[in-house]
Amino acid sequence: MTIFSIVLQSLLVAYYIFSGVNKIAGAKYWVDVFNDIKLPHWFRVVTGAIQLVGAAILIIGYWYAEAVAWGAIWLGITMIGAIIAHVRVKDPFSKTAAAIVFTVLITILVSMNANSLFHLFA
Repeated sequence: MTIFSIVLQSLLVAYYIFSGVNKIAGAKYWVDVFNDIKLPHWFRVVTGAIQLVGAAILIIGYWYAEAVAWGAIWLGITMIGAIIAHVRVKDPFSKTAAAIVFTVLITILVSMNANSLFHLFA
């Protein structure tokens, strides 16, 4: 695992812990986002929990490198869902950009750790 991969992994862990906790806690920003994209608030809580699970898997990746790609895939699927949700309600690019940027960062992390994807099952 390269230093860049570890730094990227760490930044994503920090973001998804922060984001997941704030979604579950009902921070005004996330309440407003979910109102804008017309999704129910129980789904905000579920999304926050999914993000915390993904962050936990990335943390496990510090000791078991094969977990990094799987955690990133888990989070990537949620970010693709976020992009779809924003496009569905015709949000402007400025509101969709963060989801796109995080999808790109996650894709980079997956590609950097792809060689370990199947070692978990070997």
